[in-house]
Amino acid sequence: MIKTGYGAWVREFEAERERRAALGDPDWGRGARLPAEIVRSIQKFQVGEDGDGSALCGKADRAGDPAYSEAVRLFIAEEQNHARMLKLLLEAGGAGTLGGHWSDAAFVRVRRLLGLRVELLVLMLAEVVALGYYRALRDGAADPLAREVAGRILADEERHVPFHCLRLREGLALLPRPARRAVTAGWRGLLAGAAALVAVDHGPALRTLGVGRGAFVAQALRSSAWMARAMSGGPVPAPAAGAQV
Repeated sequence: MIKTGYGAWVREFEAERERRAALGDPDWGRGARLPAEIVRSIQKFQVGEDGDGSALCGKADRAGDPAYSEAVRLFIAEEQNHARMLKLLLEAGGAGTLGGHWSDAAFVRVRRLLGLRVELLVLMLAEVVALGYYRALRDGAADPLAREVAGRILADEERHVPFHCLRLREGLALLPRPARRAVTAGWRGLLAGAAALVAVDHGPALRTLGVGRGAFVAQALRSSAWMARAMSGGPVPAPAAGAQV
């Protein structure tokens, strides 16, 4: 098992929390002009960001590394902040939130049934899809408030991915190299399916943002290549706080 301290990740999350507090919220009072298809799309993603993370916290605690457990809690707090900002963005556009959505329910059920390693692999599917979605919203939305919120969330998600890759690299380290490669190849296959489902479900919004369904799926697969290598034992980007991984 690769032994890596998570103290630097705790410091990274804490530094981001302080930076976020100093920056303050976007100016919700300016309102937002959101097309109906963008509203429906954001509503679905807001459901996915909104959760207490209790199952993940419990599994992280049982892993026996207090620093990792603390980093997981700080990660969950960032995800909850994403849900809060998306809710306020919808309110600024005169819309409400959804009580739930089938895609989020499916992800949650699968993740909770299994151990930490598989939960993180499933969580990473959602994280990679989210990278593509928030990038499209940041770059393609006509509304300035929507672009700002998407940019803030995207910056967080780009930090979350290497954090999870590091833990998965540790979790897969005891497997023979061919088995690790099989796991990550299977993960990328599942990612293609997950990205395709999201592309279909959010197709109208993606078209409005200037992103085709096929291009969305292709970008998700391209962006996942380094992640698969990292999970299999390759290098993982260090947190800004300076962890050596």
